[in-house]
Amino acid sequence: MSADHSGSGRPLAWLPIHPEEIDGLPGELDYAYWAGVSDFPTDPARCVFYGVPYLSPPEVCARPLAHMPRLRVVQTLTAGVDHILPAVPQLPSGALLCNARGLHDASTAELALALTLAALRDIPGFVRAQDAGEWRQGFRPALADSSVLIVGYGSIGSAIEDRLAPFECARVARVARSARNTARGPVHPVASLPELLPDADVVILATPLTEETRGLVNAGFLARMKDGALLVNIARGAVVDTKALLAELESGRLRAALDVTDPEPLPPGHPLWTAPGTLVTPHVGGPSSAFLPRAKALLRDQLARFVLDEPLRNVVVSAA
Repeated sequence: MSADHSGSGRPLAWLPIHPEEIDGLPGELDYAYWAGVSDFPTDPARCVFYGVPYLSPPEVCARPLAHMPRLRVVQTLTAGVDHILPAVPQLPSGALLCNARGLHDASTAELALALTLAALRDIPGFVRAQDAGEWRQGFRPALADSSVLIVGYGSIGSAIEDRLAPFECARVARVARSARNTARGPVHPVASLPELLPDADVVILATPLTEETRGLVNAGFLARMKDGALLVNIARGAVVDTKALLAELESGRLRAALDVTDPEPLPPGHPLWTAPGTLVTPHVGGPSSAFLPRAKALLRDQLARFVLDEPLRNVVVSAA
């Protein structure tokens, strides 16, 4: 179950992937495997590096923290850290919370493109027609010649634009917390959304969930989107006001492709399941064959930096 040698006296790292499956881990540490689905694998008081279990509920991820007085690093395998941030005050002073920026870029960007194409070309409708044995032809919107707005232009947003490049979009606009220039063109500040939204045929949400982005896509945001536009959310469900979105979907004015929802998991009978023009996938942007090799590489690199006392990557916050 683990490579923990309790009597060695070496510092201990808890990992959400079996240590035996990660080549090249530093020999200066002991290792224990914990994926959040069982009792603690060893005494958490020895843990100095905590790899947070992937796809576990926030309460599970945070459960060991109160028992880790020697903890120096909390490493998530997600780009977003909203599930861990509330637990930061209980971390030892100086402990670092690091995210997995870059880990999910390829997989999540791939799903964003898949959702966009599937929703535009009505793949769900064709699947239902196939199930019914019906031949339903007709014109559908294309991504070609469309205007796309990416809201949240970090590494995932940039990776989404990489994948949009061959599809002959008329325009790709970018929005982030602050304005900047890139090789592809300007990144606009969030304050520019009111003037950018009316021109977008597709709006892709790739922003982290923060106090500033929670509920960003509210009734006013949605009202500025053009008739027939598609909202694609691969960010976090709470970025969108679900009630406001449902009003637009049920009127038929907007369409949506959602990999994340609020609430999540989406309960049986929730109106989003049956809202017109809506495609829902169960938060699968990250879990793909691209995940494991990138997760192993991230953990290996961070642990090597840790034992050498080198700066860690992707530091989000340091505990006070």
